[in-house]
This record gives sequence, structure tokens and C-alpha cells, in this order.
Amino acid sequence: MRRTVAAVLLLGLVAGCGGNAPTEQQGGQWSFKDDRGKEITAPKRPERVVAQVSAAGALKDYGINVVGTFGPLKRPDGSTDPEAGSIDPSQVTDITGPGYGEIDFEKFAALNADLVVAGYYPEVTGLWHLTAEFEEKVLKVAPTVGIGQSKIQLPDGIKRFRDLAKSLGADTESAQVKADEEAFTKAADRLKVIGRKMTDAKQKIQVVGADPKLFYVAVPARNPDLDWYAKELGLPLLTPDQPDTEGGGYFQSLSWENSGAYKEHVIMWDTRAHVLSPEKMKEGHPVFQTLPAVQANRFVEWNAVAPLSYSSYAKIMNKLADQLDAVLAK
Repeated sequence: MRRTVAAVLLLGLVAGCGGNAPTEQQGGQWSFKDDRGKEITAPKRPERVVAQVSAAGALKDYGINVVGTFGPLKRPDGSTDPEAGSIDPSQVTDITGPGYGEIDFEKFAALNADLVVAGYYPEVTGLWHLTAEFEEKVLKVAPTVGIGQSKIQLPDGIKRFRDLAKSLGADTESAQVKADEEAFTKAADRLKVIGRKMTDAKQKIQVVGADPKLFYVAVPARNPDLDWYAKELGLPLLTPDQPDTEGGGYFQSLSWENSGAYKEHVIMWDTRAHVLSPEKMKEGHPVFQTLPAVQANRFVEWNAVAPLSYSSYAKIMNKLADQLDAVLAK
């Protein structure tokens, strides 16, 4: 239970700041130090990359296309899952297996991959959406790169994916990347203004996720995007009083009877497909229904897993700013 929750429900999605700059060694050998401290090498620069969907989206935003992905790629209605960002599902092979962290190894082998990229959490064995058992199988075909997803802040994660993309041949100084970075900065400035207004009004935001059995309140400091929003942009995010000691301390889990423990002005909810929507949270949960934010319908979205790129987070922060402006007017 704890492993599943920690790995799937409330772990944040940003990449780590550790590791050294990538290098292209003499003689064409490729090298990159990932956030597990591993020096990954190959005889030449990898060209056929397979990646977990949000990692694939980040690489694409820097100009690196992947041949295959694993993890949530499409929603039941056929639309691209937000975790995949700008990835076009028709342009990649989905090798996702039937269970969390599993892949369709036959499909993977057919892709002739020369590199596999995914997020990395120290608290969880294996990689993001790739269990240790399946990574062992993958390593017989291609090396793996793990990019850190915890104990860092959002800009650091974005830079780590930029480092990786550069090592794979991307022009990370292109006009498009610079424009995306400028848009990212402007979006962050919008959130700073909103943060000041909310703080002056003594208003707070609680960040939540939920399943049919439990209600979860996220710990901003353990989620790199939220940590940055709070510490650097000044968004007044609630820190729960008693974070769980298991699973990395990413959240405080509460029974639905105790879902009214915090009564903040705004609720930011995890939008992933397996997490309950606000409407589903209301069904059969009378305590939750009494919260002031619920009664006023003051909900905004938390993209708990998204590609770590300037392009991706410029859109996410602008959308969050629009939503906050709207709900704060209520």
C-alpha cells in the first residue's frame, strides 16, 4: 500500500539537480552522469531513446524525439495524458505493461533502443514506471538514465533534463528554448503577485489527492514544484501537521471522516487519472462537503506529474494563475 501510494499517488514530478555536465568524449563515446550517481556510457551518442512519458515530453520540448514511451500516454477518451505533455501518441510506440512499473518487453525489444530514460526516487526501488525487476531486463538491451524527482526544486529539475537533451544533440540555446524560458519566468512572476495577495489576505491553499479509502494532504517541501511555488514564488501552501513517516513523507493521509482537518481558502487537487476528481471526492463524503472551499467551489488544478521543461511549466503556471484569479474572485 505505502509503496504504491508513494510511487503513484503523491510523489512529485521534477527532475534532480545532482550530477555533472554531460560530455561527448573523444572518439565519439557518449557519457552522462545521472542522478543515481551512475556514469552512463555508450560507444556513440544514443539516437533511439525510449522514455517514461513525462521524461519523453521534456526531451521533446528540447528537441529530442523518442521512439517509445511507458507510463500514462492516453486517457480513455483518446486524448493525450497531461503527463506526456507535447508527445503525439501516434508518433511513438507505447510499451506500457499491464501493471505499474511493467513494460511489454517484446515491443521494447523490437524498438532497438540504445537508451532508456525515466525519473528516479531514492525512496522507491527501480525507476519511475519501471520496477527494478523490469529495469534488469531492460539493461540487457540498453543502458538506463535516472533523473531525480525529489529533494530538489523545479528549475533544477528542468535544467537536468536540459543537460540530458544537450548531451543527446539538442540545441538547448535555440530561439525556441529561450522564448520558452522567458515565458516560464513571466508565468512565475504572475504566481508571485497572486501569492502576495493571498498572504496579505491571510489565505492559504491545501494541496490534496484522494482515493476511495483515504484523503491525502501533500507536503510542499517534498514535492519539487510545490516547494518552489511556496519558497520562491510565495504561494501560501499549507504544510500538514503530521506527515506520514512511511513512503517518503510526501503527504499526510487521513480518513474521509477527518478530511475536514484543514479548512483552507483554496483546494489544489491532483489531476492524474487515477486520483479522484473534486466531484468524486464530494460523493458520499459529508465531512469533505462542509469545507468552505468545497462549498464555494474554490478548486484549482495540480499537475503532479508533468514534463520538466520551460515550455511545459510555462503553460502549467499560467493555467494555475488563471484558475487562482478566478476562484479568488468568489
